[in-house]
Amino acid sequence: MEVLLNYFETIPSLHRSIILVGGLAFFWLLEGALPLFKFNYSKWRHALPNLFFTVTTIIINFALAFLLLKSSDWVMANRFGLLNWGPDLPLGIYIITGLLLMDFFGAYVPHFIEHRVKPLWMIHLVHHSDHKVDTTTANRHHPLESVVRFVFTLIGVWIIGAPIGIVMLYQSISLVATQFTHANISLPKKLDKWISYVLVSPDMHKIHHHYVLPYTDSNYGNIFSVWDRLLGTFKAMDREKLVYGVDVFPDEKNNSRISSLLIQPFQPYQKSTKKSQS
Repeated sequence: MEVLLNYFETIPSLHRSIILVGGLAFFWLLEGALPLFKFNYSKWRHALPNLFFTVTTIIINFALAFLLLKSSDWVMANRFGLLNWGPDLPLGIYIITGLLLMDFFGAYVPHFIEHRVKPLWMIHLVHHSDHKVDTTTANRHHPLESVVRFVFTLIGVWIIGAPIGIVMLYQSISLVATQFTHANISLPKKLDKWISYVLVSPDMHKIHHHYVLPYTDSNYGNIFSVWDRLLGTFKAMDREKLVYGVDVFPDEKNNSRISSLLIQPFQPYQKSTKKSQS
């Protein structure tokens, strides 16, 4: 475990890029073999705006990464944060606790807040307005949301007192986990359900992408499903009833244009013509 933590403390940018591209390529191919929905679409054309926003997310995170490093160095040097105030833990438990807390403060909390605060919800809508959810949807985030998410991650580092090794390990796992949960793949239902008792599974997360409430406001988890289950935000539904998109921006053509998505957070709601499914 010490070797693992040491590796992620100094993980090269090239290796992080390999994780990103490798995970994307793997789940892209898996979608062809085990599709949940047989979308009638050009996979590459659909991927274009999602990959654009993946690049903007990478740029923003790279530009601000020094803040994570400086903050992590400070909390460790000054013994600040939850991990540093508690008793000394065996390294394995220390790492798992750190990952759980990073998942809560860096992912669950901001995701929950984005669904409750109107300006943040408008920014987050870009992620929800994908009508063909697949592995490329994982990083379809408006640049403003990338900044918001980074700020919450930074706050999480201070609250948790997380060393940079745990931060980088969490971000690497998170990257693959989101590609997995968004991937258009069909796991056996029992397997998916068993996974969802501990980790966010594909079916569990895709319920969050159902186009109407209350399902849109559920299953906020990123890696671990425990926070949704403990805090009462877990919901289940039959995956065959899923309808992707969001009812306040129902125009699939507009939701496939980069130019439209960039200004979407500043646009008024549109009227949906879809009928509710639950």
